[in-house]
Amino acid sequence: MGNDDARIDMTTGAIPPKLFHLGWPLVLGNLLQTLYNLADMFWVGRVSTEAVAAVSLMFPLSWLFISTGIGLTAATIALVSQHVGAGNDRRADEVIAQTVLLAVVVSVTLAAVGFAVRRPLLIWIGARDAVFVESLAYIEVIFLSLPLTFLFFAFRSALQGAGDTKTAMWLVAVSAAVNIVIDPVFILGWGPVPALGTQGAAVATFLSRLLAAVVGVAILVRGDWGVKLYLRDLRPNPTILRKLIDVGYPATLDGWARSFAAVAMAALVARFGPVATAAYGIGVRLMSISWTVAGAAGQATATGVGQNLGAETPARAAAVTRTATAGTMALLTVAGGLVWLFPAPAMGVFIDDPATIGEGVVFLRIVALSWAFFGGLMVIQGAFRGAGHTKVAMALSLLSQWVFRLPIAALLAFGAVSLTLGGVAVGPLSVPAVEIGYTGLGWGVEGLWWAYATSAVASSVLGVGWFLRGTWTEGVVADDPGAAPNGTADGSSVEAEADPTD
Repeated sequence: MGNDDARIDMTTGAIPPKLFHLGWPLVLGNLLQTLYNLADMFWVGRVSTEAVAAVSLMFPLSWLFISTGIGLTAATIALVSQHVGAGNDRRADEVIAQTVLLAVVVSVTLAAVGFAVRRPLLIWIGARDAVFVESLAYIEVIFLSLPLTFLFFAFRSALQGAGDTKTAMWLVAVSAAVNIVIDPVFILGWGPVPALGTQGAAVATFLSRLLAAVVGVAILVRGDWGVKLYLRDLRPNPTILRKLIDVGYPATLDGWARSFAAVAMAALVARFGPVATAAYGIGVRLMSISWTVAGAAGQATATGVGQNLGAETPARAAAVTRTATAGTMALLTVAGGLVWLFPAPAMGVFIDDPATIGEGVVFLRIVALSWAFFGGLMVIQGAFRGAGHTKVAMALSLLSQWVFRLPIAALLAFGAVSLTLGGVAVGPLSVPAVEIGYTGLGWGVEGLWWAYATSAVASSVLGVGWFLRGTWTEGVVADDPGAAPNGTADGSSVEAEADPTD
């Protein structure tokens, strides 16, 4: 399998230092990934408020497609980590090859569909006039970058499942640095390069993701980082593909549910004008720092849980989850407190419009203190995904977004709302009019901000309760006594009576 020095074994030793060594590259890598978005927002903010609003609207829309790739990687991390924990490294290699195959097929399909329906999508989420033009220029290039993004996700999840989080972190660092350097060149123009505005931000993202995807695939093919991509394994394997889809589709639906909810929330915010939309976009970018930390802790937890369930030590898997959750919530309590104390300087980094900064201050003051609850839930969901119980993680997201956040947002933000259906005469028949509506509190856009905080607390409480039930501690790969732990000497696949992915 090559050099395994970068791999971390979560099945033995003290948990906190192992989690730290596994998690800090993920935190740094995610922060660098967030730097992509922050750099885009920083330079786009030098163009116009409409450009900022456009990128803000496109963030949840592009995430809608990217979340499909994240669903695939959730399955990869679960399967690879459990195979590695059970000592079946060769089976992990086969899973990786099938992940790459599936990622290419799915991403190309999504890119084609997204490009075909891009205009109706933009209209649906509320993009109008100058914001529509800027949004269209941005999202067209982002769709072209989807296959590159999916390939990098496949690379990162493969190494992460094997316990190596540092290699992907360094690649993200290089890619982020390239993005930051070329962002102003394409957005504002320089020398022979024309000023492309929001489209320039998308072009910079495309080029940086191209670099990450090419180098990532090359690393997997070389195989010196704990796992290896064998080109002969790219032949479709229906058994492994079925398992990837079975474990991955709830995570994909989870991402879609969160993305649709984010799009719906952005559409609600857009009803209050460009200033609210721009403030929301910058505020969400700042919030993404907390998601970055919590997401990394959740990813580290997924690897630790997967390895321990593969090694048949479920009590240690639960201990990994408790340690990661407590540490993440403590850290985000401090981070949220700092943002609550200094919201205006945080907003002022990205834009100098007083109205946008003022609205952003209100947003951050309401939401920042709930960051710890967001983080705790994300770590617990990571544990469920590492166990392969992605349906539970999906259910928690559905509850958080669609049962709590959006209904509460509609109730708090708007006053009397009514929708009349029917009242149409068809020949001799007449369909009676039916009025559907509700009476909200009419708090305005501030009600949307309170919905964020309320849903975070409620859903995290549910997540803790689900974790304490302990019904998630059974892995999704079975023992395969007929397979040698690391395959045959030449790296070929081991055939056994029972496939471990069944």
